[in-house]
Parts: sequence; structure tokens; C-alpha cells
Amino acid sequence: MNNLFSGLSLMQDGSATGSMLSTIIMFGAVFAIFYFMIIRPQNKKQKAMQKMIEAVKKGDRVVTIGGIHGTVQSVKDKTVVIKVDDSSRIEFSKSAVASVDSKGEAQEASVPEAKQESDK
Repeated sequence: MNNLFSGLSLMQDGSATGSMLSTIIMFGAVFAIFYFMIIRPQNKKQKAMQKMIEAVKKGDRVVTIGGIHGTVQSVKDKTVVIKVDDSSRIEFSKSAVASVDSKGEAQEASVPEAKQESDK
């Protein structure tokens, strides 16, 4: 038992400045890991989402965070009017838009599908 305590006391004889330096280095390493694994990707995602919302224009196909699919009828400062059906239009906040398919992408995607169906 005395051997165990004497071994522990030898391990504690290190200098206090070395211990504090290693603690600071560990905190820095943990912060760097958090920054590169969590904070930085989240900021990139947020900037991309902001660019997408700012680029919404009339005729784009959108999906809202509530799952409503429609076509943008008009764009205002903070809201977007979405045409859901022939006679129904709903006004949403721009932040409620989850994804945008520009009308060029939607037309290109529908053309090959229509061509395949006509070939059958």
C-alpha cells in the first residue's frame, strides 16, 4: 500500500506551469475540434440557405418547411406568394422556404421524362 502512495506522490511532483500549459493546449485543441466539426459547417450551411432565399424569383418551384409544394407567384421584401393550385395562392415568409428548384432545372428534368414516356 505504501508503494502505491509513493508512486502517486512521484507523479504529482511535476511543475505547476507544465500542468497549466498542457491544460491550455487541451482546451485549445477541443475548441479547434468544435470549430471545424460544428461551428464552421453550420455557418456555411446558413450562408448557403440565405443565398438560396435571396435568389428566389417568380416561376421557381419551391418546397416550404411545412412540406407544401408550389410555384412562386410573386416575391416581396419579406414574403413570397406561392401558387399551390390553379386557384389557390398562399403567402409565406421567405424563411419558410426549405428548398428551391429554379424553373430552368424543373423544365430540364421534365423534358427527358416526357421523352422517355413518348418512346414507349
